[in-house]
Amino acid sequence: MKKRLNTLLFLIAGLWVVGCHSSTSNSQQASENAAAPAASASTANPLDDKGIGPIKSVQLGPIQPELAKKGETIFNEKCTACHRIDSRYIGPALKGVTRRQAPEWIMNMILNPDVMIQQDPIAKQLVGESNGAVMANLHLSEDEARALLEYLRSVDDSSSSK
Repeated sequence: MKKRLNTLLFLIAGLWVVGCHSSTSNSQQASENAAAPAASASTANPLDDKGIGPIKSVQLGPIQPELAKKGETIFNEKCTACHRIDSRYIGPALKGVTRRQAPEWIMNMILNPDVMIQQDPIAKQLVGESNGAVMANLHLSEDEARALLEYLRSVDDSSSSK
């Protein structure tokens, strides 16, 4: 009798394990399917991605030196805790960012990092590359974000003319 009970318990446990494994495989497949749009979105041209946030359009012209200087001051005061221009630190190196990302995306990442990190495929990828370090919301104004963008443009412009 005890042998039959042990056999029955063994069979039940085996069925449970198979059921759990099947359920896990299904949830893994669902997760992979849910991630598929993000992966395909990240293969699109990043310069077309405006990001998620208040900035829908940015009109760029020649670099404005005074605005870039203001952006440099903001960068040195608020951004150097995590970013360097020429090398990865806690966050990615910012040299060349204006050639890799749309100006709207850059400003939305500055102004709306919480939502960008949760919903934007490129921002999610950057978090992964930074070992989970996320960009802090510095609560900057649109004018400050625009000044930072102009500073980054000036850095990229000066490095391309060398």
